[in-house]
Order: sequence, then C-alpha cells, then structure tokens
Amino acid sequence: MPAAPPLSDPTLRELVRRLDEAMVRHDDALRCREVQRVLQETLVSGAQFLDPGLLVPDPEGYTRRLVHRDPGGRYTVLALAWAAGQGTPLHDHGGIWCVEGVYAGRIRVTTYSCQGGDPEHDLVRFRKESVTYAGVGEAGALIPPFEYHLLENAGAGPAATLHVYGGELDHCHVFEPAGNLWLRRYHEPAYTA
Repeated sequence: MPAAPPLSDPTLRELVRRLDEAMVRHDDALRCREVQRVLQETLVSGAQFLDPGLLVPDPEGYTRRLVHRDPGGRYTVLALAWAAGQGTPLHDHGGIWCVEGVYAGRIRVTTYSCQGGDPEHDLVRFRKESVTYAGVGEAGALIPPFEYHLLENAGAGPAATLHVYGGELDHCHVFEPAGNLWLRRYHEPAYTA
C-alpha cells in the first residue's frame, strides 16, 4: 500500500480539512451529501491543485493514484486519470460508500440495479438505471447497496476524477456479461505508480 504524498497545495489542504469535518456525520447518507458538497465546491472552481503526475493517463488502462489517506482510516482520496475511450467494467465498491467528482474532462456514469440473483454470489441480473454525463465540478455519491456502476471517459481527450472512499477500497467485485446474467469476480484494485 503506497504512502500518501504530502499535502503541499493550499487548496488540497483545505479540501482535506473540510473532508475531516464531514466525517463527523454518523449516517452514510448525510456524510456522503456533505462530502459531495465539499467536493463540488472545490472542483467547480477549476483550480489545478493536484500534482500533475497524478493526472497522467496510462495507455493500458485508467490509473488509480493515492492523494490522501485519513490517519484514522475514515476515508481515502484517489485521483483517477483516464485516456480517451477508457472506462471501468461494471463494478461495486466492496460495500463502502464513495463520492466521485470530475476534476478535468467529461465522464459518463452508468448506474445499475440488481434485479435478480444475489450480488454476493456468482450470477446476477442487472438493469441499467441511468446514464449521466458529468463535467468539471460535478460529483455523485454511491451508498451501498446502490453502488453498481461503470465510469467511462466521455471526451476526446484525457479526463481526471477525484474519488473519496469511506475507507480503503482494497477489494470490490467486477461483473462480466454472461448471456442475460452477469458473472461476479472478486477484484483487488491496485494503485498505479
């Protein structure tokens, strides 16, 4: 597990201070709503407060780089960089909440609901719920059990997103199409160097 880089930018330090304050909420819905507000207010300005090295896409797939890890384990902040055309498979967040905001570019978010089977077992039936396009400063929240989605770079150039997870996302499930059902696979997402 990588060490978090120093919080050298004043905007980033202020973001972390505000996220720390948001963690006092004891209800995931309230906490996520506050984190979403903080993230939107920080991102909508278009300020470039992340180290440029965190935003370099990889032609092999989107990147996941640690920005901050709360010393108390309450949350982590990651920067994801996306080359044109890159996206995730349908996945969950291993039962932890997440707020995702667009730092640069444009992202397409497709959400799904479980319609049959049990997502804790091998075969699941999903229904597409919504497709949303998000630009800089827009953020959305995922709170289990409503956490099934995929993200894609919707632009012609690179994109970057900032993700605040309710802990360390050390595992999740990805779902692969299998006829009318989806096959669940355990996945341990890795950090990008």
